[in-house]
Amino acid sequence: MTRKFSIGPGALVAAAFIGPGTVTACTLAGANFGFALVWALVFATFATIILQEMTVRLGILGGAGLGEALVAPGTPAALKWGAIVLVLAALALGNAAYEAGNITGGALGMRAILGEGEGIQRITALATGLLAALILLLGRYKTLERVLIGLVLLMSLAFAASLVLVRPDIGSMIGGLRPTLPDGSLLTAMALIGTTIVPYNLFLHAAAVRERWKENTEAGLNAAIADTRVSVGLGGLISILVLSTAAASLFGAGMVISSGADMASALEPAYGSAARILAGAGLCAAGLSSAITAPLATAYAVCEVTGRPKSGWFFKGIALAIVFIGLSVALLGIRPVELILIAQVANGLLLPVVAAFLLITMNRKSVLGSHTNGPVRNALGVLVVLVAAFLGLRLILRALGIWP
Repeated sequence: MTRKFSIGPGALVAAAFIGPGTVTACTLAGANFGFALVWALVFATFATIILQEMTVRLGILGGAGLGEALVAPGTPAALKWGAIVLVLAALALGNAAYEAGNITGGALGMRAILGEGEGIQRITALATGLLAALILLLGRYKTLERVLIGLVLLMSLAFAASLVLVRPDIGSMIGGLRPTLPDGSLLTAMALIGTTIVPYNLFLHAAAVRERWKENTEAGLNAAIADTRVSVGLGGLISILVLSTAAASLFGAGMVISSGADMASALEPAYGSAARILAGAGLCAAGLSSAITAPLATAYAVCEVTGRPKSGWFFKGIALAIVFIGLSVALLGIRPVELILIAQVANGLLLPVVAAFLLITMNRKSVLGSHTNGPVRNALGVLVVLVAAFLGLRLILRALGIWP
């Protein structure tokens, strides 16, 4: 009997990388460069699928999360302790700092839906943060998965409907698949790739597939890989929809756009309140989904590298602490510059290190038996590791003020 396909843990990955940062990067790319950078999102989506498929095979066939693999017996002590420090700095510290942006993004989306001014910002931020905390506190894994699948589908429908309203030039969209870099677009292209390939998704996905498919079976592996390709592909499509909406409606209009919320407001005069509400709903879903997945990934990673159970009050306490730190920062309206600086450096180091470690692990017969990487997967993996190293270097140099 053939099992029916269903979206599962892959939706957590899509929900995680389609956050306010991604919506903003895609909006700026479309507003400033039209459809010219669509190819960067296509490349980033395929690169993400390559890495996430490896974590799926590690989780199901290796029976371990990525954090557990990093600290497993046989891992060199320097790598093990270095990984622990980087995980705590990049995820525990970094996600606490970035959570404020997730909550603020969700709040801005609510504001756009309601059509209200800045006066309602704190109320909508409080609502976003408390809703994320409630879902994490009360939801078992299956509940969290269903909530995040719903948010991904909401983003898909909202941004697809927005694109239909602005009637893009299909020929120009297709033309954006040809790799080009207009003057001044390099950093934007890197931002599009960097917001899609997310270090904490590697921890989140391996742990999530272990929750969904507890037994090491070929059927489970095939279902998880299919889920990864469909879900991450859908996430990449959402990014392309956001970029295309901005390109079709804002490119060449001479407007000053700095976020997805600005795009929602800018759409209303030309396309009516429905366009504003749809774009706002997409941004709200993006903020809430990331406000849930960032704490969840942090809890998984911290528990794995410290040997604590991935359930119970310690696990939920880590996740809730991330939410409430982010909510406090969002309500106070402060920017935790030092935390973000440390997080950027740590993420810049963590991404290539974890990607390289994952690639090495996927070639260990002692872990995966006959399911180790073949030549094609290794070649693709090396390419993605090199891209990750370049993106990581850029994060570090930007944090140090050397590269804008």
